[in-house]
Formats: sequence, structure tokens, C-alpha cells
Amino acid sequence: MSVVRSAKFQIGQVVRHRVYPFRGVIFDIDPSFSNTEEWYRSIPQEVRPAKDQPFYHLLAENADSEYIAYVSEQNLVPDISDEPLRHPQVSELFEDLRDGIFRFRFVQEH
Repeated sequence: MSVVRSAKFQIGQVVRHRVYPFRGVIFDIDPSFSNTEEWYRSIPQEVRPAKDQPFYHLLAENADSEYIAYVSEQNLVPDISDEPLRHPQVSELFEDLRDGIFRFRFVQEH
């Protein structure tokens, strides 16, 4: 029997990596690891996270670039800096940042 864990963070939440210098906004959540084995093995073994925890898809950015990141729950902490995110897709997907949480932008059909 597998244990279902609830996610500690939510879609739209701004988070930062516990170890590496990047931050971003969550746009999707996998209840457990759902990437390729090759990707998983590319993580150095001494810092490789367990697969049986939520993994988060982030619109991420560091000092040099913007990208998509896939990060385990154990490696994320809330970002309380209130610094704006410059990732170009943030404004495409989200609006109204309140208390560190973005709301999904709803597309209105004409």
C-alpha cells in the first residue's frame, strides 16, 4: 500500500531552493517523482531526493537566466523576499500576487 502525502506548497506559491540560488513560482505538482530515470540519475547521489514525495514544476530564475525547474519538496522553502519574478511566463499564467501566492490567470473566451 502506498502512502499518499499531501503537498506542502501550492500552485502559485513563490518558493526558493533550499541549497541552490534560484527561486520561482509553482505551476504544477506531481504527487511523487514523475520524470525520467535518466534525469533522476543525473542528480549527484549524495543530494538525490527520495522519489516518494511531491515534486514541483517551477517557472524558475537565477541571477543569469529563466527556465523550468523540477524540484522535490524537501529542497524547497517559501520565498518571503517579495522580490518580483522576471520569468516571462509568470504574467502569462498568473495574476494578482497576494501573500506570496499568485492566482492562475483565467482566459476569457470571446
